[in-house]
Amino acid sequence: QVQVVESGGGLVQAGDSLRLACTVSERSWRTYTMGWFRQAPEKERDFVAAISWRGGSTSYADSVKGRFTISRDGAKNTEYLQMNSLKPEDTAVYYCAARYGPISSSRDDYAYWGQGTQVTVSS
Repeated sequence: QVQVVESGGGLVQAGDSLRLACTVSERSWRTYTMGWFRQAPEKERDFVAAISWRGGSTSYADSVKGRFTISRDGAKNTEYLQMNSLKPEDTAVYYCAARYGPISSSRDDYAYWGQGTQVTVSS
């Protein structure tokens, strides 16, 4: 059973930074594409960013390009989402997801999901 666990959410002010972390309890984690999605109240779960299993390819939603950075540390089995210049519209529950396959922005392509971590940005 693959377990995905997020951490690092919280309440910040507009313009602040926050770093989310995601760990996967799977020895073959290094072969998984990792992604971040977010869901605001009464909205769909939307793609935020993804990184290929080798870390050489990344993809971002237009709304976060230039502000968010996704990365992974193979030695720690951990993926990160560095979020800078946060805006109130970034407020959502952020979910980490994993898939065995190429990089994708479609949530239907991800088989393993964490429980989510709340990020709240006040104006």
